[in-house]
Amino acid sequence: MRPEWRHRAVPAQCRRAPPVAPSANHESCIHELWGPVMKARFRRALRLALCTLAFVTSAATAAPAFQMPFACGQTWEGQTRTNHSPQNSVDLNRADDLGDTVVASAAGRVTTVTNLGSTSYGRYVVIDHGSGWTTLYAHLNSWSVSVGQQVAQGQAIGTVGSTGGSTGPHLHFEERLNGSAQRIVWNGAQILYFGTRSYTSANRCGSGTVTGVVDTNGANLNVRAGPGTSYAIVGSRADGATVTIQCQTYGETITGTRGTSRIWNRIGSGQFIPDAYTYTGSDGLVAPLCP
Repeated sequence: MRPEWRHRAVPAQCRRAPPVAPSANHESCIHELWGPVMKARFRRALRLALCTLAFVTSAATAAPAFQMPFACGQTWEGQTRTNHSPQNSVDLNRADDLGDTVVASAAGRVTTVTNLGSTSYGRYVVIDHGSGWTTLYAHLNSWSVSVGQQVAQGQAIGTVGSTGGSTGPHLHFEERLNGSAQRIVWNGAQILYFGTRSYTSANRCGSGTVTGVVDTNGANLNVRAGPGTSYAIVGSRADGATVTIQCQTYGETITGTRGTSRIWNRIGSGQFIPDAYTYTGSDGLVAPLCP
C-alpha cells in the first residue's frame, strides 16, 4: 500500500457496504479510497474484461456456413409457418421426393440416429457442428450414418421419408443453437418467415466430383461424346461399374432403369452417360452443372 493511502481518513459514508447500484456517494468513496490513478486502472480493466467476454460469446455462437440439406442444383419448396413445432423449422418438398437423398448441411459429428416409430420425428438424425450448433433431419425413410461418425458437408446421411407424425413425404429440418431452434440460414441468407418459397441448393457446388454406379440390368452402357444418342459412341461401361461424375448437364430425355431424366453425367473429357442409367442416390442433380 502506498504511504499516501495509509493515514487517509475514511469518510463516514464509505464505512458501510457499497450499495447494489452505483451512486454518487459510491463514486466518491472509490475516489477517496483508491485515488484517481487506481480508479482509472479499475475502469480500464473492467472495459477489457467486458470486451473479452463479448468476443468469446460471439465466437462461441458463430454459426457454421450452413447449406441446404440436398445436393447442389436441386430445387425444393420450403414451407415455414407460425404453428409449426418448433416455429423456426422448415418442411421441404418436391415432386416424387420419397427416397431422395438427404445430405449434411455442414460438416460435423453425428450424435443421434433414432427411430421414434409412428410419433413425432419418426426416424431422425442430429449432427453436432461445434460451438453449440446442431442440425436435425426428421421423418427420414432411412439413414446411412451412425452415432459418432464424422461427416463432410454434402455427404449423404439418409433419404426423405414420411415416418413419425408425418402425413406425407417431406424433410423436416432444423438449425439449433444450444438446443433451441434458430431461424434458418442457407448460403448466407435467411429463408422466408413465414410462407412458402422455392430454394436451389448450393451445397458443395463446384467442390469436386461425385461417384455413381452404372445400372442397366446387365447390358453395357454406351458412352457418348455429348448429352444425347445422336452423339458418337466413344466407349462403354459395364453394368455395376463405378463412374466418377465430374459435372452434369441437360440433354436428350432418356427412360432407363433409374426412371426418366434429361440429365446426362460427364464422366470424362467428351464422355457422357445418361443419368437414367446411373445410380447416384437421387433423382436430380448431384454434381455441379457443366460449364
